Formats: sequence, C-alpha cells, structure tokens
Amino acid sequence: MMSNNLILFLIKKYIKFDKTQPFISISAILAFIGVALGVMVLLIAMGIMNGFDKEFERKLFTMNYPLTIYPKTKNSVDEALLNRVCEQFPKLKLSPYLTSQVILKHSDQLEGGLIFGVDFKKEVEINDILKEAVKSRDIQGFELIIGKKLYESLYIKQNDKVTLIFTNLEPTGFAMTPTMKRFSVENYFHSGLAAYDKAYIYTDINALQKILKIEDGYYDGIHIFSENPFKDIEELKKILPQNVGIVGWWQQNGNFFAALQMEKRALFIVLMLIILVASLNIISSLLMTVMNRRKEIALLLSLGAKDSEIKKSFFYLGMIIGFSGIVAGVSLGLFGIYLLSNFDIVSLPADVYGTAKLPIDLAIFDFWSVVIGSIFIVIVSSYYPAKKATEIDVLNVLRYE
Repeated sequence: MMSNNLILFLIKKYIKFDKTQPFISISAILAFIGVALGVMVLLIAMGIMNGFDKEFERKLFTMNYPLTIYPKTKNSVDEALLNRVCEQFPKLKLSPYLTSQVILKHSDQLEGGLIFGVDFKKEVEINDILKEAVKSRDIQGFELIIGKKLYESLYIKQNDKVTLIFTNLEPTGFAMTPTMKRFSVENYFHSGLAAYDKAYIYTDINALQKILKIEDGYYDGIHIFSENPFKDIEELKKILPQNVGIVGWWQQNGNFFAALQMEKRALFIVLMLIILVASLNIISSLLMTVMNRRKEIALLLSLGAKDSEIKKSFFYLGMIIGFSGIVAGVSLGLFGIYLLSNFDIVSLPADVYGTAKLPIDLAIFDFWSVVIGSIFIVIVSSYYPAKKATEIDVLNVLRYE
C-alpha cells in the first residue's frame, strides 16, 4: 500500500508543468501531440487505402466474375459440362458465353472492342452493372449493350445502328472479307473503370453464335458467381476434365492486388515511424526529468525507496503520456473517418479512381495493428528512461549534488 502511494505521489509530482524547467514539460506535451497525430493519420490512411482496395476489388469482382471456366482445347466447354456443373453445384449461378474481338463503326468513327454473347436472363443474375443497364429490357437478336466510354466516343444515341466488323473472314469471289453485321444499341453500362467501359460489349448469345458460325451447345467459357470462390474453385477442379481450366478473379488481377498490398504495408511502416519519432520525445522528456530529479531520486533511495518503485514511477509516467496520445489519436482518427465518410470533404475524379466519393473502410485488423504497434513503441520508449532512473550512484549524488 505504501509502495503504491509513493508511486502515485511521484507520478502526480513529475507530470505537473515544471516552471523551473519548462522545456521538460514542453517535450512531454510534444510527445503527446506527436503520438496522437501519428495514430490519427495512420488510422485515416489505413482506412483510405483499405477503402480503395475494396472499391477496386468490387469493380473488378463484378466485371471479371468470381470464377470463370475456360476451354484448353476446342469445343471442350459445352452444354453437357454446363449441366453437370449445375447439377453438382446447385448453389452456384452459371452463365455461358461466347466472345470475339470486333471493330465498331458508327458514321466515320471506329473503335475496337471485345464482344460477349450471353444469355441476358442468366448474366444479369451475376453481373449487377449489366443488370442496371438492361433493367426490364428484353435483349434479343442483334441488339447491344455497350460501355459508356465506347458509347460516348462513337457519339452514339439510344437505338442507333452500328456496324460490327468481326475477325473471321468470308470468301467473296477471289478475296476474303471480314464478317460485318448491323446491330442496334439499346443502352450502355457504366462500371466506373475505363478499361471495361471502353472495350466491353454485350449481345445475345444466339445472335453471336450465328455470326461466328459456332455449333449449338458449345461455348467459349462459363461465368460463375460464388459466395465462396476460394473454396468452390478447389471443388470444381475435382470434377472438371483435363481439357478445361478454371480461374478466379484474384488470379486474373493478382499483380494489381499484390501491388496494393505492398503499398499499404509500406505506408503503414512509414507512418508508424511518425509514432516512433514522437516516442523519442517521451524518452527525452523522461531522461531530462531523471537528470533534473537526480537529488530527489537519490534521497528517496537512501531513505528506503525500492528500485522497483522508482522504475515503476517513471515507467508509468511515460505510459500515461503515450497512452493519452494513443487514446486521443484513436478518437481523432475515428472522428476524421466519420467526417470523410459522411460528408463530401474530398471529391475524386470518377474517371480516374472509379468513384467520385472518397472510399474509406477501416478494417478491424488494421485498427488493432495500429493500436498494438503504438502501444509496443510506447512501452519500449518508457522502459529505458525508467531503467536509467535506478542506475543513479546514490553516494556520489548526495556527496556532490
């Protein structure tokens, strides 16, 4: 009990503003501010990075589909395989497709693109962006849903006619000419990513089948929606024949997400250095307090105070400064995230980032990583000065000071 009273007395005494040595108190205040700002900035930065990560993942997830079955040999993806997968995995949503590269011509404008022939009733169940463009329309025959950027670059209006030039050739007399067909543009989709909005085109699978002269019941692949693609891809691999492959959306964009994760880790380390630099002020303020209070410490030790009591006093003093900074930083960080999430303080160019609103999503793992990392730095910063406080030579200090 006496030990706790002494520790509490010393903490109250040393934490007060010292008018005789103001720089020591100012250093402690700067340490508190530095830790608070470091934690706040780190939480907001992690929230923004994770938000962008989730936003890009959502966009790519929608346009790339969770899983895609593709052929390794010609005509290896067919109606029989589609029915087999449907029977064994009734929880999955499947949409077969055909695809081809094309050139779109409208008036004197030309643009290249990638056309998908799909069954719109099945496709809209796994593609929310296309579903928004189709709405209640019954897309049949030679009708198109194209990307917004493509729609705008060709100056197309709804129900305009465009000519599609396909890569397969048809013999005409002594020459070979590409296949051309007129289509009606019903509407456009908007994914927010220019790579898709300026290249992707959707039409009815039966129409594309006739143009490409593909036998009925054969496909270029099958788009699959799965709520747990990481697990389902392994189950699907077990039943698929060797001449058929399957790929997940994360495999198609592995380098992109790896770069995002590396950038996030690098940002975490760099911003954590702010807290580390701020913690140096904790060390310096405590060391200056120790040096300034050498006579008091020596006198306390000579009167029977234990080394552990002196050590705990300075250790707890550093912890109070550091923990107060962490609590303040967490409060400011969460408040900043709330403001950025609910008010248009920062607006982004949608054509560059895919969204006009600043995406923020602070993950629980990131939150606790920041808090635990900050606590570790504060503990280490408080321990060294506390240890030095007990290494005073009592006899020399009392004799000469």
